[in-house]
Amino acid sequence: MQKSEYFIVDQQALPEVYGQVVEAKRLLASGKAVTVQEAVEAVGISRSSFYKYKDMIEPFTDIVRKKTVTIAAKLDDRPGVLPRFLMVLENAGVNILTIHQAVPINGLADVSLSMEVLEAAWSIDQIMNALKEVNGVCEIQILARE
Repeated sequence: MQKSEYFIVDQQALPEVYGQVVEAKRLLASGKAVTVQEAVEAVGISRSSFYKYKDMIEPFTDIVRKKTVTIAAKLDDRPGVLPRFLMVLENAGVNILTIHQAVPINGLADVSLSMEVLEAAWSIDQIMNALKEVNGVCEIQILARE
């Protein structure tokens, strides 16, 4: 059996069909297309092209290692604190999976969120340090890492 060899290649250097296969897979995964036929028609390729490449093509972000991290924070109940908090996460390139903010009590709001952190993006320590620097963040801690 031949060992697989992998390359990171800019999408612009690849034949268009590879990108179309990835898009068809996304349509199927999201439920926007129910059948392979619907997906391939939507992206303009044949079923045979889809089946030929579907198991060999994945976007880089789908195959890099991801960690799920759940954090809890106490934020000042002031306008702009939560958006600044979330902006740090956007800049870090995380994907927020869940977020919950409780009704503020005594001027503090409890916020908990789970996020996917790509291994190649900011480290968890970098993210936590940046969140601690946000004006209005009173406490922050990691509840779980997977």
